[in-house]
Amino acid sequence: MAKYFDSSPSKIKYDDVPYEKKEELFQQVKSDIRFDDYLYGCYECGICVAACPSARFYDFSPRRIAQALAREDVELVFQQMNEDVWDCSQCFSCLRCPRGNNPGGLITIMREVSINNGLRTAKEALEGYSRIIYKIMSTGTQVSPDMLQPEAFPDWGPEVKQVSDNLDLWRRALPPETMHTTTTSWEVDEKTIVELYLIWSMTGVMDLIRNVDKNLHMILTDVMEERLEEAGYEAN
Repeated sequence: MAKYFDSSPSKIKYDDVPYEKKEELFQQVKSDIRFDDYLYGCYECGICVAACPSARFYDFSPRRIAQALAREDVELVFQQMNEDVWDCSQCFSCLRCPRGNNPGGLITIMREVSINNGLRTAKEALEGYSRIIYKIMSTGTQVSPDMLQPEAFPDWGPEVKQVSDNLDLWRRALPPETMHTTTTSWEVDEKTIVELYLIWSMTGVMDLIRNVDKNLHMILTDVMEERLEEAGYEAN
């Protein structure tokens, strides 16, 4: 199977698929209930690109996303689903579009379709976030200093390497009880963690996690089973 990749080291290689599969993926994006509210047409004014922080550091253009979808360029949309959408920081600065387009919202849909269809690039792009997801669900906090490594988060820029190179300093500044939590910063109520899991379960987030990382999904369900029962919920 052919593999396609950009010469830039930040781009992830991806597998080619038959045109029919690309068309199917595009139709899934287009049929999303949010699609018509996110795409109205492009003036090519460039405001979204000028406002986009990712465009400053990557060969990335929210305008190019909107234009490809508006033209129904199936080949380009497939390429973007494997490459460009993972360069977006989801800050939604692009919402200042005078036409009312929402490129960040379109990218959200494209990412979800990529994940739901198990594209390898989606799994690779999200690989570094597995520990964060586990940490949120198990402790209620997000990132401990030891998790910030350049190879796991290349899209976070040079700051990640600075943190990694100075872990001892960060650990003294934010002394963690373990490497998994930081009780000196905050403690999250057990009820909040249970409610977060229920929200993720009811809104399909857990299904997305299963599509990206089956082992992580299994761990999360095991971790939450006892908590759900203690809170009076029936664990599925």
